[in-house]
Order: sequence, then structure tokens, then C-alpha cells
Amino acid sequence: GDLRSVLITSVLNLEQLEVDLFRCAWTPGQRDRRLFGGQIVGQALVAAAHAVRRDEQVHSLHCYFVRTGDPKVPVLYEVERTRTGKSFSVRSIKAIQHGQPIFTCQASFQLSQGSPVQHQFTMPTVPPPEELLTQEELIQKFLQNPNVAEGYRKRLTKIQAQDVPIDIKPVNPPDIFSSEPQEAKQLFWVRARGYIGETDMKVHCCVAAYISDYAFLGTALLPHRQYRIKFMVSLDHSMWFHAPFRADHWMLYECESPWAGGCRGLVQGRLWRRDGVLAVTCAQEGVIRVEQTQNQSKL
Repeated sequence: GDLRSVLITSVLNLEQLEVDLFRCAWTPGQRDRRLFGGQIVGQALVAAAHAVRRDEQVHSLHCYFVRTGDPKVPVLYEVERTRTGKSFSVRSIKAIQHGQPIFTCQASFQLSQGSPVQHQFTMPTVPPPEELLTQEELIQKFLQNPNVAEGYRKRLTKIQAQDVPIDIKPVNPPDIFSSEPQEAKQLFWVRARGYIGETDMKVHCCVAAYISDYAFLGTALLPHRQYRIKFMVSLDHSMWFHAPFRADHWMLYECESPWAGGCRGLVQGRLWRRDGVLAVTCAQEGVIRVEQTQNQSKL
């Protein structure tokens, strides 16, 4: 069979309609009410990458989700070549559906430059991915427990049925049988499912953009597990790319939420290579609305 990552062959694959105009007809399924934000970010970066020189690499992007994406129709991506300089180039991307922008993004690209000014945080010490269960294995383990309430069992089964093109191994999975507040921090090993290989670094950055949005905003809910989620959606998303990496190799995603309030939550994340190099930094704010009544026990 084809071992290549579906993120490359279909999910992030764009059709070029005209110079700086692209279309993606791939949809995640008719049952979804809206498009996955990571898909839009990743596709927008793919479009922008077509409008720069091959030796320029993305170093940052800043996005806003302005309307809910419709999973039933294609997305058009318009790229504006805002500036092309000697060292840095800026591209503005607009995602359009039904004649209206659903998403805007600015991405900045840089020619490789060396500098003696270098430092980074230290990677957290965690068990390697080989010693941890995948998200699918954890869900299957929970479903085998006869004490899980039917409503929660249905939610787990729905998550299990999703065809997520990412391998995920939580380091500190939350206790599903408890609604006690937890620290607003989570760590999990992530990688693209399937093979990508040695290629233009921009390809791996586009895949990382997709991966970075998965379960990211949920970090802000960990201290508030007694509430039932009524509505949660991303408002903006930013990324900074620091060092080369392989998106189809295991990376540690360290997520934390320093603040929540006013029906919004802020999350920050760091993607670490296995050798301790900080590869990517992420930040996102989203709308979070919950039911005022507390959740019933899951037992």
C-alpha cells in the first residue's frame, strides 16, 4: 500500500487555478459542522510557499479565523505578494468560501542566516514515545471499563471513529473518571501518520501547522473539567519556526494555558525534537463557552 502521509497526498494538497490562486476540494466528511482550523492554516501555508523562492523558509505566521468554514464546499486561497526583500519576504493569504473570507494569514519567509546569538528553553524530561500508549489504545482501554457512563462512552466512540492523520501518545492523559481541576498543561508525542521523508522544509512546516492545532485549545479546559463544553472555537493562531525538523518523526508537544477569562482562553505550545532542540513555538486564543451547571459523574 501507499505509505505516504495522507496529509501530503490529499489533506494539504492544493490545485493551482491561476498565479497565486489555489483551491482545495478535500473535505473532512459531511458529518463535520466546520472545517478543522489546523487544516486551514496548513493549506494557507502551502499556498504561500508556492509564492516564494525555494531557498526561503517560513519563520513565522499569524492567522485569524473570521468565519466558520463549511466542510461541504472547496476552499479558495488567494495569495498576495506583500513584500519580497533581500532577506525576508511577506505573503498575505486569504481563504474564501461562498464569496467571503473565512480566514486571513500573514506568513514571513527568510533566507538562511547564521548568528552567534542563540539560546532556548530546556526540553521537559518525559518518557519516550515507545513507552506510552497511543490515543486510540487509551480510548480502547477506557471503553473496556464497564463503569463508564453511556453518554461518555458515546463521546469516546465518536473520537475513536475520527480518521485523524496524526499519531498521538499523551504523556499525562487526564483521569476520565474525575472532574477535579487539573493543571492547565499537557504533553504528548505527535507525528504525521505515514511517510513524508527528506523534502523541502516548507512541507514539514505545513504539516506541523496542521498538527499544532489538534487538542491545543483544550489545554485551557483542564482546570475547569467540572463544566460541560457548550461552544469552543479558535480565534487566532500564531507559529514561529526555529530549527529544521521532520513532521513524520516523533516530536514532543508541550502545551500550557497561562490565562482564561471573558469566554476566551489563551494557550501556548512548544514542539520539541527528540534530541532536545526547540523546533516550533505556537500560540492561540479561542472562544470557550460552557454550561453553568456542573457535569454529572462519568461513573
